[in-house]
Amino acid sequence: MDFVIGFSSVLLLVLLFMKVPVFVAILAAAASYFALHPEINSVILAQRVLSGSQSIALLAIPFFVCAGIFMNYTGVTKRIVDFCESLVGNITGGIGHVTVLVATLMGGLSGSNLADAAMEAKMLVPEMEKRGFSKAFGSVLVATSAIITPLIPPGIAMIIYGSIANVSIGKLFVAGIGPGLMLCVMLMLLVGFVSYKRGYKSNVKVDTSAKRVWQTFKGAFLPLCLPVIIIGGIRIGAFTPTEAGSVAIVYSLFLGLVYREMTFKDILKGLKETVLTSSAIMLIIACASAFAWALTKEKIPQYCTSLFVDHLDNAVIFLLCVNVFLLLIGMFIEGNAAMIILVPLLAPLAKHFGIDEIHFAMVVIFNFALGALSPPMGTLMFVTCSITKCRMGTFIKEAVPFYILLVAALLLLTFVPSFTVGLVNLIY
Repeated sequence: MDFVIGFSSVLLLVLLFMKVPVFVAILAAAASYFALHPEINSVILAQRVLSGSQSIALLAIPFFVCAGIFMNYTGVTKRIVDFCESLVGNITGGIGHVTVLVATLMGGLSGSNLADAAMEAKMLVPEMEKRGFSKAFGSVLVATSAIITPLIPPGIAMIIYGSIANVSIGKLFVAGIGPGLMLCVMLMLLVGFVSYKRGYKSNVKVDTSAKRVWQTFKGAFLPLCLPVIIIGGIRIGAFTPTEAGSVAIVYSLFLGLVYREMTFKDILKGLKETVLTSSAIMLIIACASAFAWALTKEKIPQYCTSLFVDHLDNAVIFLLCVNVFLLLIGMFIEGNAAMIILVPLLAPLAKHFGIDEIHFAMVVIFNFALGALSPPMGTLMFVTCSITKCRMGTFIKEAVPFYILLVAALLLLTFVPSFTVGLVNLIY
């Protein structure tokens, strides 16, 4: 293995620790590799950066980002909150359960965990405080619930993984439903337990009658149809995953007309937000593609393969090692960037050990979703705390039970493949 690639990797980690923008850190690492290898034409660097963002499958990213942003301007969020509250508002930990359900349902609409966390932090944490919950608990619950978003289709991480590993994005969309619902149930159980132990009881009486459930359901019905339309359309061949993104945009505009809450000014503002958000994602993908090329040229995938194959003799140990490795990486490197670099290394290994490609994909995506909550670089933690003004130390202390639950969920997902491939096998 070339010393230069080692130097470039260390440089990447150092720059990330210095909180240099992710795409700049990755590009600098890739550029250092080419600079220290003068025999390699530097034009290749530019070519790899450009080609990394030119995959047709990646067009789905700005489409779904745009659809998610438009959804926020249609009044969908308030309707879904009302519907969730009518279902679980009066049980122990009521508003906490509402938070988890909202995150689960909104995950199928926005596709962005940071956007969902920001929205829920502004809307639900103050409401939780009014009803007796601590600010720290509310902040942790919002950030943890946002992890469900990458798992519920259409998740951006699924699109990126599918385009890198040449795995069916439609199957990944379906595979995410099981883990998303599993995590939703586990979080609601934890919320109920903590609320019971701490005596979190609301003074607010919520109307949970069948009449209100039906009324709020009617209000939330059209938005909740979007994931069904996307998955159903892809399954029957009506459109590709990329085209599904444009369908989602049209549908969000349709909801804007139906609810009459989205103005032309909102559309222009949404388009601006789409450009900014999509650009940030695509820059990371493009730069990571160049660094991934350097790793491939130095035969790092083959080196890793031989290392694992020589020292591991079964899939169970391999999956445990992968989980530990990805959890550590996810603490320091942005999930999408790490995925582009590491998936070409790990996917062939998973295939060697006979692990289903869809199952392994969801394990990887879940790991990087956890990384967004983990210090020192957890973006979900920073976004939530910045909005709720919760101290970072208090947040981490309050999050301990949630970290334990998430590790348990990861192990269930890893070693019970039916959570991921069961529904895929049923539909496909």
